[in-house]
Amino acid sequence: MTIHQFEHPLNEKTRIYLRVEALLAQLHRASQFDDSDQYQLFFRALFDLLDIFEQIQLRSELAKDIEKQRIMYRNWLNVDGVDQNTLLALLKEVDEVHSNLMNAERFGVSLKEDRFLISVRQRFNLPGGSCCFDLPALHYWLHTPTEQKQRDALTWLQTLKPLSSALSLWLKLARETGQYRAYTAKSGFYQSDAEDANILRLMIPLEYGVYPMISGHKNRFAIKFIEFETNQASASDIQFELAVCC
Repeated sequence: MTIHQFEHPLNEKTRIYLRVEALLAQLHRASQFDDSDQYQLFFRALFDLLDIFEQIQLRSELAKDIEKQRIMYRNWLNVDGVDQNTLLALLKEVDEVHSNLMNAERFGVSLKEDRFLISVRQRFNLPGGSCCFDLPALHYWLHTPTEQKQRDALTWLQTLKPLSSALSLWLKLARETGQYRAYTAKSGFYQSDAEDANILRLMIPLEYGVYPMISGHKNRFAIKFIEFETNQASASDIQFELAVCC
């Protein structure tokens, strides 16, 4: 049986975190420049990140959320039944990530000061703006050896490492707070309460031919399953698994 996995944020901040996670993943996949068109994905993801950095103080928001997790896990110290060695190792990782985050520059500052990236970004968002007559500097760079392009990409990505490490840790710990349980959506619909939840995670068998449309917030949510072929709400009972993550 093939399973489709979906995630849905239940607040705007988590929505941004998941978008940033996806963009960072695209950057890392494309940074090898294995084919001639990967630069499109790389620079598109990089400039999308810069747009996000200009809209939200991501470092301060993420630092506050990491601190909340640190306080929570510290409260478990010396609690019976808790693996103290594992907890201490986790707290050490959280402390290190939080320290690196607080000592990091504001996300995107170095990238926005890079002359080459400035010249590319100015016209990259134009429809077809990456043509050689629009961006001759980019096309010169594209003809440099692959190893050189990879080194440049690594230099740019290194400035985002504190963000990547902190975000990966926060999302990992958030996802681990939820356990998958089996549910049935009667006539393709399911709703429930949630308590200060951040993320819904769903697993749905492909054989149903449906995808979820989710609405809600941190305390309540509703899921409507839509048939892919008809784009209409399903009238069938849908068996699925759901994890509510805080």
